[in-house]
Amino acid sequence: MIRQLTKCIREYKKPTVWTLVLILAEVAIDVIIPFETANLINEVKAGAELGGIVRVGLVLVLLAMISLACGGAAGFTGSKAAAGFAKNVRHDLFTRVQGFSFENIDKFSSASLVTRMTTDIQNVQMAYMMCIRIAVRAPLMMVFSIIMAFIMGGSLALTFVVIVPVLVVGLFFIAREAMPAFRAVFRKYDKLNESVEENVRAMRVVKGFAREGYETKKFTAASDNIRSDFTHAERVVALNSPLMQLCVYFNMVFVLFVGSKLIIANGGTTIDVGQLSAMLTYGIQVLMSLMMVSMIYVMLTMSAESVKRICEVLSEQPAIDDPAAPVTTVVDGSVDFDGVSFKYSAGAEKYALRDIDLHIASGQTVGILGGTGSSKSTLVQLIPRLYDVTEGSVKVGGVDVREYDLDALRSAVSMVLQKNELFSGSIKENLRWGNENATDAELEEACRLAQADDFIRSFPDGYDTHIEQGGTNVSGGQKQRLCIARALLKKPKILILDDSTSAVDTRTDALIREGFKSYIPETTKIIIAQRVASVQDADLILVMDGGAIAASGTHEELLKTSEIYREVYESQTNGGDENA
Repeated sequence: MIRQLTKCIREYKKPTVWTLVLILAEVAIDVIIPFETANLINEVKAGAELGGIVRVGLVLVLLAMISLACGGAAGFTGSKAAAGFAKNVRHDLFTRVQGFSFENIDKFSSASLVTRMTTDIQNVQMAYMMCIRIAVRAPLMMVFSIIMAFIMGGSLALTFVVIVPVLVVGLFFIAREAMPAFRAVFRKYDKLNESVEENVRAMRVVKGFAREGYETKKFTAASDNIRSDFTHAERVVALNSPLMQLCVYFNMVFVLFVGSKLIIANGGTTIDVGQLSAMLTYGIQVLMSLMMVSMIYVMLTMSAESVKRICEVLSEQPAIDDPAAPVTTVVDGSVDFDGVSFKYSAGAEKYALRDIDLHIASGQTVGILGGTGSSKSTLVQLIPRLYDVTEGSVKVGGVDVREYDLDALRSAVSMVLQKNELFSGSIKENLRWGNENATDAELEEACRLAQADDFIRSFPDGYDTHIEQGGTNVSGGQKQRLCIARALLKKPKILILDDSTSAVDTRTDALIREGFKSYIPETTKIIIAQRVASVQDADLILVMDGGAIAASGTHEELLKTSEIYREVYESQTNGGDENA
């Protein structure tokens, strides 16, 4: 995992190295300062002249300024390196997710992916900052300070032999107790984000059923669960402070008591006042370094879960990828299903599609009817290779879709879903997702064919009208028509409408289908619908049931041969659905 993440440092190697060099210089100077201070104290005690004191004092001031400059510069370079590293991790993670197939996306929930790209990356950024600054500074400071303590205080430095193990053992048990709570909290963040995302998306439903109180309670429970885990972890980690203070004060008392007795007993020959002062400073430096090491341990252990979660996404191989020598040209819109069976995962017991044999000529219009759960959408999702078949093959333009370059294949296929998405930005910007080079005249023509031009012009800003995120400021029917216009601009070889006129009336639906005949006559049109009126003029109509094609033919043929089709037709024409 570490090797995988270090690849994200890239152009920020230089500030990372500079940070390490500056920290090393700062530590070296901080360890020298108590040594020089001890010499100054001893000179004062020996009755040194003012000039000598000033000279040593100036050296101390210069060392302090250099240490300050090194620390400040290390802070700057460290921040640049950590922020840049996090930017690269975020970029790599987002790029990896963009390359995922639906099968990969199904493995990670969208809420979990959001948490990984926000909270987890923030934790990794903080951990990286600590690694190149504190994780280098603390051990170096501890080692150098212990060495200097033995140089200055001799046997008096043996106090660290007692204090350091006590502190290390104590910090180890504190961290071991706190870590499970830190690990658990990230999985709970996924659930919290999932609750927020679900609630925001379904806000109209929540308000329609007056369930705000219930959703608030659910969110509060998830939030309180996280609070409980964090509180427990923080209470345990808070024991660091009293343990550290105990060791610091023990060290001070021991050094002062034993050191003072040695000075008095030996007249300053073994240890003097200056050395005693340095011992106190080095003792504090050692213990503070251990305190920082414990903080690093807690942070790194806490971040280890984030690193693992990020690397899970980075290591995930797209289930669908380009072949070694991909075909880059789709010659026409013909579609062939040869013995196709499909299930959503290798471990699934039930097939979503079974034994599909279907041949659609380029330019044909095909309608698909079927009840909920009959796998109509699953069938068409195999055409642009959103999923790969489990058995058999799907061919577009006479070539197996698995042999195409993915961009080339999907550029030749336009899909308009029942719940298609609009993005924040102007209507023009949304439409140009279909063709970024489309002129204003082409935009307007596509919108006229999709029966969207009239309502767009009714807006004060027309085609420059701002669309809110998710298209919340337009109706369902308006959103569908904008998505159809966007798909038309692509001028695809295959156009798939997955129940994408469900929110428009039958007259508008008929006008849209009529527009297809003049605008994209050579494009293969596949229309999934609930209304027979939407597909009865199709060249071929498929009736799906239980993941299989139950019947196929023209409208007239199916009225004679398919009981399912006949029942749907009669229920809609006699029941009044068509005029609703």
